[in-house]
Amino acid sequence: QVQLVESGGGLVQVGGSLRLSCAASGTIFSIRTMGWYRQTPGNQRELVATIISGGETNTNYADSVKGRFTISRDNAKNTVYLQMNSLKPEDTAVYYCNADIKTLRSDGPVFRYWGQGTQVTVSS
Repeated sequence: QVQLVESGGGLVQVGGSLRLSCAASGTIFSIRTMGWYRQTPGNQRELVATIISGGETNTNYADSVKGRFTISRDNAKNTVYLQMNSLKPEDTAVYYCNADIKTLRSDGPVFRYWGQGTQVTVSS
């Protein structure tokens, strides 16, 4: 019943910027962790960045994107963003939005949901 809708992917030149958005909708009690992963053909899906909201907000980034990407979220809109600056050809991948969601109650189970993916292509 939960859906994640992504937007913002596209083609950009080296050194350019893109901003990805992902909005969660459906039966949602709370969202704790949201994040972005990416995948290229023949490779495992890898973590790009995550953000956790609880008593304290925490972010985590892959070493390859530190200093260039920024993850943020708007809890009122159940939306996570990924601002990507100084893009490199190696950033080219399908980017997937992720959210860990409790659909029932505060002490209920957490389910991991994924978006459909959005293509980011960085050309040189």
